[in-house]
Amino acid sequence: MSDWTLVIGNKNYSSWSLRAWLMLRHLELPFTELRIPLDTPEFHARIGALSPSARVPALIAGKLTVWDSLAICEYAAEIAGSGWPAASDARAVARAASAEMHSGFAALRAEWPMNVRAKRRDVAPSAAAAADIARVDALWLDCRRRFGSGGPWLFGVYSVADAMYAPVACRFRTYGASGLGSESAQYLATALADPWLADWTRAAAAESEVVPHDEVGTP
Repeated sequence: MSDWTLVIGNKNYSSWSLRAWLMLRHLELPFTELRIPLDTPEFHARIGALSPSARVPALIAGKLTVWDSLAICEYAAEIAGSGWPAASDARAVARAASAEMHSGFAALRAEWPMNVRAKRRDVAPSAAAAADIARVDALWLDCRRRFGSGGPWLFGVYSVADAMYAPVACRFRTYGASGLGSESAQYLATALADPWLADWTRAAAAESEVVPHDEVGTP
């Protein structure tokens, strides 16, 4: 694993990069970080040689390249022997929750782009985005009530599902998410207090690049 390289985009904006990065950190798998700023000539010149999809993240593990965030999390969990709940029913729900995040919540993503260093951006969600927020609230509540007795995370201990929803937690911090139930609000606090997420946030704050289409709302 010492030859692993994780190719990521800007820490301020790249939600998919964050997911894979967090999972590798929580699994304590060593890797070299290669950051290429999004929407720049450098990105377009370099990414094709590093990622078959020409997108980030991409994990280069020796001769193997894994180019999707959920696939990277799955591969890392397989190598580490952890990262999913131990019980089969909890593991199935964790995979379903992760897959739902991977493919869903289009309105929330579009209207509230990840902007880690931004604070208190005023962007009222549409009805579709509000429905996405309500679904996140319901999902978090269900996971915590059914499977979260062993710790503060969605399934007790940290899992791929927590990494997948970390960018949502960042969005809720940036734009606000009124209406979350108390248990979801507590989980949000747990997610935002993650030391690895704090490390990522500090690095995002130090970046100088600006992606205009991801800068929405008034401070």
